[in-house]
Amino acid sequence: MTCWVTQAINTINADYQRSADTHLIKLAPIAFKNIDIYLKDESTHPTGSLKHRLARSLFLYALCNGKIVQGTTVVEASSGSTAVSEAYFAKMIGVPFVAVMPKSTAQSKIALIERYGGQCHFVDCPTQMHSEATKVAKELNGYFMDQFLYAERATDWRGSNNIAESIFEQMKAEPHPVPHTIVMSAGTGGTSATIGRYIRYKGLASKLVVVDPEFSVFFESFKTKDHTLTATKGSRIEGIGRPKVEASFQHDVIDEMIAVPDAASVATMHWLNNTMGIKAGPSTGTNLWGALRIAKQMSENGEAGSIVTLMCDSGERYSDTYYSAEWVQETIGSPDPYNVELRNIPLR
Repeated sequence: MTCWVTQAINTINADYQRSADTHLIKLAPIAFKNIDIYLKDESTHPTGSLKHRLARSLFLYALCNGKIVQGTTVVEASSGSTAVSEAYFAKMIGVPFVAVMPKSTAQSKIALIERYGGQCHFVDCPTQMHSEATKVAKELNGYFMDQFLYAERATDWRGSNNIAESIFEQMKAEPHPVPHTIVMSAGTGGTSATIGRYIRYKGLASKLVVVDPEFSVFFESFKTKDHTLTATKGSRIEGIGRPKVEASFQHDVIDEMIAVPDAASVATMHWLNNTMGIKAGPSTGTNLWGALRIAKQMSENGEAGSIVTLMCDSGERYSDTYYSAEWVQETIGSPDPYNVELRNIPLR
């Protein structure tokens, strides 16, 4: 390796050493008997989302594989959060960064990318991101990071303080230390692959349930075992769901999938904010809707245990979109039918 690559790797590792782990929050107001629900708050990373972990891993993977050298322009296809985190690491090691993203991406995310020195290249639809990113990288003689291809292999799923190891370490002193279920949504599929593999590697009894929004093919692909499915429209829940089955999405490590209506995701993120004062993004709404559904099933079956899910990012990024009643009505539709169901969740 060149001196520059060695220095870049050391710089990223030093940043990791300065970072604390993220909090695991017990959602104590939820009162299903003998069932505890936890939310791992990934919004406390330096770049504000779960994708900070992925971006770090992708940069180290690319550097160690000789794909990024001094002056390489890094290009990524992202609806926002991954691009924000990659812009942070690109600035850290001093390489240019270009994010290819839909025009509909939240303005707050665009501002963060530009604050870290990244450039934003827009497409009309999420289905255009991958091909456009490939084109941009070629034109700039750069490197297409391709989170959707490399996410599942860039992270060491056996440990090294990955998110799965962190969850199980933090649960050790809880009443039900080995979760009954871990609930995760899929964007690249990398995090669900890491969690599913870790559960099997450690011989744990936990189930992995992946939740999926509308206009995403992951749920249907899991159900039919068809890996070639595609959609003509992108997900409306920013950061998760894909119009094609990505290489990082690992069907075989998932125990169950739940399709979540987009309006239910929005209703749940608002319910979390209104009942517990936790302002999260829309993918957290998707995750928590799935966790609440599982808790209800466990309660009906007389089961006891814990459920862990993720807060992927903060709701502060979505003040002009998912926290705008007018925007939600025009873009997603009315969350009222799901608000009725959420009002029946038992609270202390």
